[in-house]
Amino acid sequence: MSGYRGIGGGGYPYKPSSSSNRSAMNAVPPPSSLNNRGYQKFSSSSANKAGTSKHGYSTLESISQFTNSQNYIGKRRGCNTEDDYFDDDDEQTTPSRPYIPAPGSPGSQQSNKQDSDSEEDPLDQFMAGLEKQVEREKVFKEGNQSGVPAVAKGVRGDIDEEDNEESYYRYMEENPQAGLRDDNSDVEIEYDEDGNPIAPPKKKDIDPLPPIYHSQIDYEPFEKNFYTPHEDISNLNEEQVRDLRKTLGVKVTGPEPPNPVTSFAHFGFEETLMKAIRKAEYTQPTPIQAQSIPAALGGRDIIGIAKTGSGKTAAFIWPMLVHIMDQRELKTGDGPIGLILAPTRELSLQIYNETKKFGKVYNVNVVCCYGGGSKWEQSKALEQGAEIVVATPGRMIDMVKMKATNLRRVTFLVLDEADRMFHMGFEPQVRSICNHVRPDRQTLLFSATFKKRIERLARDVLTDPVRIVQGDLNEANQDITQYVFVFPNPLQKWNWLLLNLVRFLSEGSVLIFVTKKVDAETVASNLLTKEYNCLLLHGDMDQAERNKVITQFKRKDCDILVATDVAARGLDIPHIKNVINYDIARDIDTHTHRIGRTGRAGEKGTAYTLVTEKDKEFAGHLVRNLEGADQEVPQDLMDLAMKSSWFRSSRFKQGKGKKPAGNYAGLGYRERAAPTYSETRGSYANTSKSLSSAGPATDRYAAMREAFRAQYMSQFKPSTDRTWEETLPETGVFAAPAPPPPPSTSISAKHSNIDTSENKRKAKKSRWN
Repeated sequence: MSGYRGIGGGGYPYKPSSSSNRSAMNAVPPPSSLNNRGYQKFSSSSANKAGTSKHGYSTLESISQFTNSQNYIGKRRGCNTEDDYFDDDDEQTTPSRPYIPAPGSPGSQQSNKQDSDSEEDPLDQFMAGLEKQVEREKVFKEGNQSGVPAVAKGVRGDIDEEDNEESYYRYMEENPQAGLRDDNSDVEIEYDEDGNPIAPPKKKDIDPLPPIYHSQIDYEPFEKNFYTPHEDISNLNEEQVRDLRKTLGVKVTGPEPPNPVTSFAHFGFEETLMKAIRKAEYTQPTPIQAQSIPAALGGRDIIGIAKTGSGKTAAFIWPMLVHIMDQRELKTGDGPIGLILAPTRELSLQIYNETKKFGKVYNVNVVCCYGGGSKWEQSKALEQGAEIVVATPGRMIDMVKMKATNLRRVTFLVLDEADRMFHMGFEPQVRSICNHVRPDRQTLLFSATFKKRIERLARDVLTDPVRIVQGDLNEANQDITQYVFVFPNPLQKWNWLLLNLVRFLSEGSVLIFVTKKVDAETVASNLLTKEYNCLLLHGDMDQAERNKVITQFKRKDCDILVATDVAARGLDIPHIKNVINYDIARDIDTHTHRIGRTGRAGEKGTAYTLVTEKDKEFAGHLVRNLEGADQEVPQDLMDLAMKSSWFRSSRFKQGKGKKPAGNYAGLGYRERAAPTYSETRGSYANTSKSLSSAGPATDRYAAMREAFRAQYMSQFKPSTDRTWEETLPETGVFAAPAPPPPPSTSISAKHSNIDTSENKRKAKKSRWN
């Protein structure tokens, strides 16, 4: 019986007792009906506890409890997957119990209150709540009037202090003006280490002016050219002009710039203006004045690059005064005639003082508009009328939007220190102001430096400008010689390339630019067919392959590279001696970057551009690029460019300048007489002739309209023309025609008959016959 474990033991060994009575260990456990408790460890002090008998044995019910499937002690459920393993940790081992609030807690009070209130009438509860609310508001008002802090409404009774939301609502009730900005309050000023006040950062975005359509505005005609060269200046030859510019330290580029002068007498100014110039202690024109004033008086657009203190302010003030004096006086509501834009207040005030000093000679009113000044005073000054306005871009836009002035009469526009205006973020505003001024204006751009952004602005707002550089600054690369060839047939470009490629390779590496990727592959394959080893570079290649091609070309593994515009920027290879634009670039900026791949690191370079007849729209840009770089323009390229309507219309007109009026009474304006019939007829004939020679590039509708107008004017006779009376026969208009002469057999008679019949055929039949 020693191995007997009892009924339903389930293999559990009996626990030895802690007492010294060892005979009880082998005793038979009592039946399960005597005890319903689970298994517990037996001790002498707990012999009578639940789960064990009085002898210390575990009951059968407690033993079977540990074998229940719902009890997991000593047993773990198998996990088939990883999710089952992690989900098993989240399972609760004990059943959740409902929350029972502790006695004395707020939850217990609310539950007790709800139980007690549920027994009352709902109407009585509502009325009691209203009475309590009225009492709280009354106490709150009395406390505010007496200065005693009252109990704030909306405070929960179960919380000792207010929470954030309650305190915010109470503060907003006590301070209704909280958060509102007081304009009369002083702005807090910060100071630097030296005690100087620091201006608060004030960034104001100024919206540009809205676009304007000049075709819908009828502008008055005006004159630009007021310059007649002096005999001493016009008689200078090219070598003397070159030496004079070298002496002045001035470099000039552009189409047909005027010769520089050496004295104020060469300008042809009026005596009253010369007195003011002598009073200002000017003895001799400065270099920038000697070259820019003749160009400005001649009506040319100018890019002037000079340092501060070089006299460039007077260089545009004096031609502006001559320009203004030829126009009629201002009427009510007219805007300025001359507009000067400056980036800062200090510069605008400096220009204003200089302009006012010379403008009072002709009683010209000058107004200065700048940020920081009184808008009301500036607007009133503009409403009274001003021939010249000196302004910053932002304030000028404000004045135009306030309708204090307008830009319809502006014919002389000056942009001073344009690079700084762009650096300060005024490029959209400057461009919008330039677009609001009439397109046929005269524009002068002065800047200390000539960066790429200024170059783009100059190309957009100027027309065939004369570029004047004083000093060592010279943006045009004189080390690159440009050649442009015009081919009537595109296939001739390939023959020219094969004919000259050997000579190009003898000078150094060759870079061939092609516009499209397919054309680049075609040119490269054709060169390989002709046994020329070449490399190919375009946008469809991955970066690793591009780097490999460029590395091979830099190491001179191959001397020919055919590339698209991906190689136009950032490619610095000094041994490139020739750049060939096999196809023209998409724009003139890309063309500039293309030819800039040669002539690097002080080396000389050559650029060739191959142009066909279909590239007439781009030919005008090439002409201006060559003129800007002081390069020779081929005649066939100029002829091709003149076929483009935009270039032909924007090309400056040559001719003698108009002499200024001798009597400077008032503003010296003279009404221009209306054109006569003969002048009008001649102008129509010239217009139709120019349109007929322009080719298919002109507007078809405009060409037909001018043709019909010329045809009508050729047959038109005014009512005042009585020359038809001299051609009337003596017998009258309705007389019978004379009989024809008898036929003659002689040769002379035949010839006379032929001539007579031709004359009759040419004569116009009258509708009265």
